[in-house]
Amino acid sequence: MEVHEARAFLAVAEELHFGRAAASLRIAQPPLSRLIKSIEKSLGTELFERSTRQVSLTPAGAALVEPAKALVAASENARAAVAKSVTGETGRVRLGFAGASINRKVGELARHVRSRRPGVHLELHGSQFSHLAMQKVLDGALDIALGRWDFIPAELRSSVLGYEEVMVVLPADHRLAGEARVRMKDLAEEPWVVLPSGPGAALQNRLTSLAMAAGFMPRIAQVAPDSWTLLVLVAAQIGCAVSLDTVRDNVSSDGVVFRPLAEPQRPLEVQMLWRAGDPSPALRAVVHMAQTLYGSPRRGDATGASG
Repeated sequence: MEVHEARAFLAVAEELHFGRAAASLRIAQPPLSRLIKSIEKSLGTELFERSTRQVSLTPAGAALVEPAKALVAASENARAAVAKSVTGETGRVRLGFAGASINRKVGELARHVRSRRPGVHLELHGSQFSHLAMQKVLDGALDIALGRWDFIPAELRSSVLGYEEVMVVLPADHRLAGEARVRMKDLAEEPWVVLPSGPGAALQNRLTSLAMAAGFMPRIAQVAPDSWTLLVLVAAQIGCAVSLDTVRDNVSSDGVVFRPLAEPQRPLEVQMLWRAGDPSPALRAVVHMAQTLYGSPRRGDATGASG
C-alpha cells in the first residue's frame, strides 16, 4: 500500500462517508471511490461494506486501520526528519580540540548546542593539537577545530573566538622565578620543553620567533605530549617552556611559575576552523552558535582554546 492510498483509506474509515472523505482530501468523490476499489483489488478483499444508506468497515478494513496509520506516520516522520536536517535542527558535527586550556569552553559550547539544538549531536574529539586538527578538518575527519594557527589555507574559514597571552613557564626555584617579567635573552642558555609542532602551530612558532629576536635558537630538551606533561617536565627541571595564561588558569601547576614576558608581543588568536564548502546545515548552526556564544572578543581577553 502506498502512502497516498493509506491516507485515502483512513479518510473513508474515519468519515464512513465517501462524499465527506473526498471533501477532506480535496478531491472529487468518483476518483476516491475508484482508488478504494483499486486498493481492495490489490489486497484481494473488501474493506468497506457499502449500501445506499451507510458505509461501514469490514473486519479486513478494521484490521487495516492501525497499519495504515503507522504508514502515514512513518511518512510524516521521514518528511520532518528531512526538514529538520535542512534547517540544521538535526545532524552530527565533529569538533576537535586539545584540552587543558579549552575544556571549559568546549563544555560550555556543548551545553549551548544541547539546549538550543537538541537534535544536533556534537561529537567531541580531544587531544587534537592545532596542526593535526587543521589537517583533519581539511581531510574531512573533523568538521570544526579549535586552536591557534599562524596560517590558514584558503579551503578553510575561520572565526576568532578570543585571545591568549603567551607566558614563560619556569621551575619554581629557577633563578628568574621571582621576577615580575622575564626577558627572553636571559633564557638564551636554557633548555626548552615544547609541545608537538607542525605547520602553522602558533605557540611553537612564537617560541622560535621570540628566541630569534633575542639572538638565539631554543635548545629543545624534550617534546611533551600535552600541557599537563609539559608542566610536570618543567617542574622536574628538564627545561623552561612557553605556555598560555589559560593553561595557567585551568591546569594544576605545582612546582612551576608562570611569568609574563618583558618584550611587547601580540596575543595569540584562538580560532575556530571549518571547511569553506561544507554544505552541512548542522555545521553552520554550530558555527553560528559558537560565534554568538563567544561574541566579539577583544585583544587581551583570556579565552581558552586548543593547543
